[in-house]
Amino acid sequence: MAAKIKQAEKGKQAGIVSDSINYPGRKGPIDTDSIAKALDTFRRYKSAKTMMEQRIVENDQWWKLDVWNAIGRTEGKEDDPEPTSAWMFNSIANKHADAMDNFPMPNFLPREQSDDETAKRLQKIVPCILEANEFEQTYSDAWWYKAIMGTVPYGVFWNSSKENGLGDIDIQQLDLLNLFWEPGIKNIQDSTNMFSINAVDRDVLLSKYPFLFGSISGGINGDIVRYVDVEEKESDENKVVVYDWYYKIHNSEGRLVVHYCKFAEGNIIYASENDERYAEAGYYDHGKYPFVFDTLFPLNSSPVGLGYVDIMKSPQLYIDKLDQIVLNNAAMTGKSRYFVSNSANVNMDEFADWSKEFVHVDGSVDPERLAPIQVQQVPAYIINHMQLKIDELKETSGNRDFSQGGTASGVTAASAIAALQEAGSKLSRDMIKTSYRAYKQINQLVLELMAQFYTEDRCFRIDGPNGEYEFETFNNSGLMPQTVQGIDGMLLTRKPIFDIKIMAQKQSPFSREAQNETAKEFFQLGVFNPQLATQAEAMLEMVEFEGSDKIKELVRNNDMKAQATNQLAGMAMQMAQSMDAMTGQPVMQAQIAQLAAAATGTQMQAAQPANVAPTKTDSAGMPVTDNTQATQARLRAGKQAEAK
Repeated sequence: MAAKIKQAEKGKQAGIVSDSINYPGRKGPIDTDSIAKALDTFRRYKSAKTMMEQRIVENDQWWKLDVWNAIGRTEGKEDDPEPTSAWMFNSIANKHADAMDNFPMPNFLPREQSDDETAKRLQKIVPCILEANEFEQTYSDAWWYKAIMGTVPYGVFWNSSKENGLGDIDIQQLDLLNLFWEPGIKNIQDSTNMFSINAVDRDVLLSKYPFLFGSISGGINGDIVRYVDVEEKESDENKVVVYDWYYKIHNSEGRLVVHYCKFAEGNIIYASENDERYAEAGYYDHGKYPFVFDTLFPLNSSPVGLGYVDIMKSPQLYIDKLDQIVLNNAAMTGKSRYFVSNSANVNMDEFADWSKEFVHVDGSVDPERLAPIQVQQVPAYIINHMQLKIDELKETSGNRDFSQGGTASGVTAASAIAALQEAGSKLSRDMIKTSYRAYKQINQLVLELMAQFYTEDRCFRIDGPNGEYEFETFNNSGLMPQTVQGIDGMLLTRKPIFDIKIMAQKQSPFSREAQNETAKEFFQLGVFNPQLATQAEAMLEMVEFEGSDKIKELVRNNDMKAQATNQLAGMAMQMAQSMDAMTGQPVMQAQIAQLAAAATGTQMQAAQPANVAPTKTDSAGMPVTDNTQATQARLRAGKQAEAK
């Protein structure tokens, strides 16, 4: 790396490094004065965010079970026991498990029929992009952060260095400590400016941008807020604070566009407004900040909300303090102490040393001169109050026993247990839906970046069932604005728009169990019996559950099939009656009735022919009548013989 830096310095001195060719966007409307004004705006944003930064750092301490350092110790009681129970940790861990049980999956729906094929291809390709970004791990980390801090920010960027310089979409989970926005706004997109900062190794920065050599000194300033006990504090001197500045302005057409500027220590690294490729249209065509905030418990006039640590902090604190009282009392009770008179005549060294088998005394031991100190037990109401605080924490977080698989005494039926678990997860379902809305915004930004930057064919491997896979080639042709002819014959421009529906990739075990119980109850009620289709359809219209439309369609199809089968069985029975009338035996009717009973579940009676003489049959079982040619020939021959 040192060789690269020396080579860059030599190239700069020789004048072979061209800012306009190798590093565009450094010269133009955005200059050092613009950077100075941006830093003033940044300082104002940061000042308004101080209390929130303190809360985030403190929440991190609570999550690490460093409660007593977070609240501060009482002077003179530094040696007291410091219990740290994990009730809050257990609650947050269960919420995270619920979220991962319902990992989201996007479903792309076209708004016009002409976009149907593109929507089907997006359904295959976008999950590949998410997988390439290891989004499942990102989603897991984001949910830990969201439950602890209250809001998790995502970043959806275009990374030109990915795919060997071809560039690709980059999805990251960010830290609220490194993001800054306009105070008082609710939606992050309403902020006039957005700042994202990061501490970058000085040598890495110079190797990537050699024109900064001699302009960067390094060192972390007060803009970077550290978590408590963060590692590598010694290396801060070799770090450089890099600022990513996003801002919105109106272009010459009056359209609101978003621009991007990267700078460090007052030096412009890149500014899209200085780049002729983006000067007019903005850095991102979608005109939005590349950030998505997923908030747990929202607050007014702030894009950041509260987390579970903020809600459970108080009961968890009192649980630990009450536990401290109990432990102190247990220590005092378990250690014997004595009132000793100066005239007790007892060898105190031997008396205090429990390893000594004998304790020497001078004369007799007087109980009035050597008496044990009686320690009162902790009152029952304190133990009861601690349990009430534990219950309060469970109730506050919605983490009751049945939501973790436990049940109250007396509840043994599987359906009842599943119903309790499903009802207990309603808070989790509500929070998961907020994450789904954020996930939808992420996918919308992914589509916009694909439309802007996927100008060349890219190949994706689409995995199928049983280890099968296929390859799909994709570019932005199906996402770009298209020219169509209007009703009046004029040419219009339309942009393909896709609705994104978010669903769980797989159901949670509780949801599956509840749905299985519902299916069993429907079966026992005869919902799938075609003979009860009319009543079943009326009942299904009154209930609501996941997949109800498919069940209704199944019942209707069963009813239609049963009606068609009954009609065919009736026609077959009529034909059988005709054939049996010829033979005089209800053989065909019996066979048709048996087949119809197996197909429709209803018994069909074979009709008995009335007043029909038995028909003669030949050896093959076919009827023998007098209308055959042989019979007629015999009759003619007999008549001729009688006439002679």
